[in-house]
Amino acid sequence: MEFIPDPGQFEGRYPKAVECLLKNQHDLLNFYDFPQMHWQSIRTSDPIESTFATIGHRTKRSKGCLNRDGVLHMMFKLSQCAQGS
Repeated sequence: MEFIPDPGQFEGRYPKAVECLLKNQHDLLNFYDFPQMHWQSIRTSDPIESTFATIGHRTKRSKGCLNRDGVLHMMFKLSQCAQGS
């Protein structure tokens, strides 16, 4: 599987991004080594992504009724809880 079909197409404008993607290609595509039926349940160990997944989950539970200040408050409280654990 080719990660970037034509790296030269993007290398002129984004040389560092292309270099980073090509260097980490194996790790980024490791997801596809698992059977497709497992893809939906594979989780990340990235703390930033995990935090925003939690915020998304909480927002869905509150039926999206949070305003900007409510979301910022929730993010602050969740980050405080994450620091304590």
